[in-house]
Amino acid sequence: MEQEQRPGRRTLLGAAALGAGAVVLGGGTGQAAAAQRGTAAGHGRPGPYRDLPTPTVIGHRGACGYRPEHTLGSYEYALANGADVIEQDVVPTKDGHLVCRHENDITATTDVSSHPEFASRKTTKTVDGESHTGWFTEDFTLAELRTLRAKERIPGNRQHNTLYDGRWQVPTFEEVLQWAEEQGRKRGRRIWLHVETKHPTYFRGLGLGLEERLARLLRRYGRAGRDGHTFLQSFEPSSLQRLGKLGVDGPKILLLDDLPTRPWDFTVAKDPRTVADLITPQGLKWISGFAQGIGPWLNLIIPRDKDDRLTKPTTLVRDSHAAGLILHPYTMRNENSFLPADFRRGGDPNAYGDAFGAFKTYFATGIDGIFSDNCDTAAMARADFVQR
Repeated sequence: MEQEQRPGRRTLLGAAALGAGAVVLGGGTGQAAAAQRGTAAGHGRPGPYRDLPTPTVIGHRGACGYRPEHTLGSYEYALANGADVIEQDVVPTKDGHLVCRHENDITATTDVSSHPEFASRKTTKTVDGESHTGWFTEDFTLAELRTLRAKERIPGNRQHNTLYDGRWQVPTFEEVLQWAEEQGRKRGRRIWLHVETKHPTYFRGLGLGLEERLARLLRRYGRAGRDGHTFLQSFEPSSLQRLGKLGVDGPKILLLDDLPTRPWDFTVAKDPRTVADLITPQGLKWISGFAQGIGPWLNLIIPRDKDDRLTKPTTLVRDSHAAGLILHPYTMRNENSFLPADFRRGGDPNAYGDAFGAFKTYFATGIDGIFSDNCDTAAMARADFVQR
């Protein structure tokens, strides 16, 4: 999901958590009571996603704190350990199939570099203004991609995840939809998904438009309507707008990076607005014309100072709710290297810090959900928060 090259969302086992439905409890005051009721005054929570607990726990790329990201193993682990919603990022293959990878550059997340038959495919490309050297999904047919195996993206931080390297293939999005249907039958409820279109302007320029392919699959599996149990997310407003025009009526979430950045479709269209413009009351009102929420980088909720410590919360939660928008910020991780300095414990950057304290601080701002690599921790933290 993330656009940043920092301890947030772009590059960079525990016991079973309390279940997703364990948060609507009696009692509570202040922010906790608001969390039990849903977003304050019901802002942004009309219709079919009112049944989700608040704050909603979104399994970031599944449960990538414990399993290699965007694998059926990661999705399964997230669902079994506290996630209310499971995230997928979709990118296309050369022959137009949607597969689940955080990036089209698969160098770090598959064993492609160990396949001599694909050595000549290594290349350098510019994607959304950034140069990347590696192997890319759009240069492989689905059949070729299926010969690869997934692996841990950040083994330096999560060496324990390398135990599962090679265990799973790269899943197609259709396979994930089928998996969700199967899990729904087993559990007696539909499984919520949170699907991101990755680099949609870039892929449209290659003749591999994401939205049409995604809309067809969502319709095929009964997920294109308002009751389809599927959030649609993108860093590019035009992608969400296009999905709406294609008849995909599920709740849409506009992802937002750091203040000075611009959505890539804005850059291409020479639209001068930045994220700083989009999070003003006027900008949020504009977003509410085609989306039901925003997915801001957590630093837009509570900035960090020069020492990487949290400062005073901004007005973004209040302003978004006033515009009728929910907030699904990203991303909470348990390791010290990703936490604000306030919550780091000890000198090992890969050891867990006080993640529960960090969750409590973010939940207290009134956010409606959160992306987390460690959905069991998030679910336990939510249970603590709503019962306090």
